[in-house]
Amino acid sequence: MIDFIYQDPYPILKDDTQYRKITSDFVKVEQFGEREILTVDPKGLELLAEEALTDVSFMLRTTHLQKLRNILDDPEATDNDRFVAYNLLQNASVAAEGQLPSCQDTGTAIVMAKKGESIFTGVDDAEWLSKGIFNTYQKRNLRYSQIVPISMFEEKNSGSNLPAQIDIYAKKGTSYDFLFMAKGGGSANKTYLYQQTKSLLNDKSMDAFVRAKIKDLGTSACPPYHLALVIGGTSAEANLSAVKKASAGYYDHLPTSGNMAGQAFRDLEWEARVQKICQESEIGAQFGGKYFTHDVRVIRLPRHAASCPVGLGVSCSADRNIKGKITKDGIFVEQLEVNPKQFLPETAPHLEAPVEIDLDQPMADILAKLSQYPIKTRLKLNGTVIVARDIAHAKIKELLDAGKPMPEYFKNHPVYYAGPAKTPEGMASGSFGPTTAGRMDVYVDEFQKHGGSMIMLAKGNRTKQVTDACSKYGGFYLGSIGGPAAILAQDNILKVEVVDFEELGMEAVRKITVKDFPAFIITDDKGNDFFENL
Repeated sequence: MIDFIYQDPYPILKDDTQYRKITSDFVKVEQFGEREILTVDPKGLELLAEEALTDVSFMLRTTHLQKLRNILDDPEATDNDRFVAYNLLQNASVAAEGQLPSCQDTGTAIVMAKKGESIFTGVDDAEWLSKGIFNTYQKRNLRYSQIVPISMFEEKNSGSNLPAQIDIYAKKGTSYDFLFMAKGGGSANKTYLYQQTKSLLNDKSMDAFVRAKIKDLGTSACPPYHLALVIGGTSAEANLSAVKKASAGYYDHLPTSGNMAGQAFRDLEWEARVQKICQESEIGAQFGGKYFTHDVRVIRLPRHAASCPVGLGVSCSADRNIKGKITKDGIFVEQLEVNPKQFLPETAPHLEAPVEIDLDQPMADILAKLSQYPIKTRLKLNGTVIVARDIAHAKIKELLDAGKPMPEYFKNHPVYYAGPAKTPEGMASGSFGPTTAGRMDVYVDEFQKHGGSMIMLAKGNRTKQVTDACSKYGGFYLGSIGGPAAILAQDNILKVEVVDFEELGMEAVRKITVKDFPAFIITDDKGNDFFENL
């Protein structure tokens, strides 16, 4: 006979989070027989969600910002690593002012909560948390990114960024603990599940697996990353849930060894090994170097004998994770960094001067100018750019399929893959960073064949079909830094106007005027691709 054993499967040993108190209101301790009950007015849930989503949209954790500064201070960091880190710190400083969010993709709102069984609210808690999230997205300069299905193939933007993902679990006690996330599509799309077997669980196989699979992450989710690798899980969904929480730092204080009760634990040795593998990949902070990842969390879970799920995921440069809690003492939210400027050095990193490109020349002249320079060349772009992303590309393809011509704006100007957040009063633009280039790869060959998309501007690595198309038709893909959406809006985008498909909201085609917009040549007209050379 074996003894019954139960324990918390994810035993977080301590919580050293620094919280700020929002209010003492909305909570009351009452006696129910011999039992103490914490009564929470649902308006407290609304307030907590609104405060948390507001803070996390404009501020980052102090520890995250310190890791960016560490890149600047590391003599082994490449110029590209330092250039990206410096821009991200500048961006954090602009965003912390509370007008321009740190990323234009202000994310899906996600709430993970653990509700003490001695807490009474008397309502559907998810409804009131959703109301707080709704308030934030209505009041702030954020973007509505949630698309709801009307039928199998018809979709519309919800216009509120709802619905949110809200998962509430039960636990002992009289505290209500929360993890809030604003999860952008770029990093969410870089979550992978691999159904493996026992054959993976040895030193040689695990090393080879990690080296192969980190390439799946690429740079489109805006590194440097906080990377999570989870091995095992009682189900696929349990594995991926652990990936998301680990990437948010939620499991930093797990034990570091397992036991017969099946507790989750961090494997510190493999964390160091995976971090070294990421550094050796030379992918770096987007454009080559050492800092593909800030850090790595490797979590080991129990598994069914016939299954070995392995999950891989990241929290990106917009590391938008924030804790909250409700106790008898009040309502609290994690204290994020209000003064990111303290992490900026007195002088910017020294870099060679970029090549200036006038975008208001005829397209043939711009292409001829770009053709003079090799991949990796840093650029400053000045002039007119067209902005279009997924739905606009699909609509233009519909025009071509119907025998209609490529719109002139797509032939005469570079196209920037992006979708802006709301524009603050008195400013030319809301936060307006690049979106993931790879989603538009399927359109490139056909569009360039018709004279469009000859110069593309976005973030992340692309497929060979883009390299082949650029070689065939003489096009270029320019990489923009993923992450600094606020500083691009403040310093580099002078004018924004809608030119087509206005009904698409943030997906409408826009014309923007840029000044000193930073970019790199990633794919050229000769068949060279920066990422293929790493």
